[in-house]
Amino acid sequence: MADTPGPGASEPSLDEQIAAYQREFQDLDPQVEKVVSALSRLNRRMHVAYGRQTAELGISNAEWEVLKALVLAGDPYRLGPGDLAKRLGLTPAAMTHRIDRMVAEGLVTRERDENNRVRVIVGITEEGRSKWLEAMRMATVFEEELLQDLSGEERGRLGEMLTRLLRRVEDAQPDAGGRLSDLD
Repeated sequence: MADTPGPGASEPSLDEQIAAYQREFQDLDPQVEKVVSALSRLNRRMHVAYGRQTAELGISNAEWEVLKALVLAGDPYRLGPGDLAKRLGLTPAAMTHRIDRMVAEGLVTRERDENNRVRVIVGITEEGRSKWLEAMRMATVFEEELLQDLSGEERGRLGEMLTRLLRRVEDAQPDAGGRLSDLD
């Protein structure tokens, strides 16, 4: 049974894509390609879905990532711009531009470090934390719907398998968490 693209989709089904690849590259393992292509498409579609959710809140995915990094840092939800840039795989200039925008929108603060007046600290505002929490609520609903056809056991197995794949990529390409300088 061939999987079919959704309504209005212009890309071929996974089976059609794999058949075309095999026609052009006979050494292709169709099982590997199906997994990798499905993960790629799922990632792309999830990114679009999350972007729509954050847009409803008046923030971008990129801004949500900054808010997430601050929340993950723990109370008091503050980091230096350099730390944020490293965690998000951004250049310092790109991080500064993002912080400027977010300060203007009232999502984060930028203050001098009291212990080192040369250093700047970025912190999350109540507005930023509120937007982060609402985005998390929206994402939870989306993710539950996404996985609704899988049993708890299947979700657990899938999570373990994907974590193994992630570890393999992280071990093989430890710098792949952020942007690579040759891809900027």
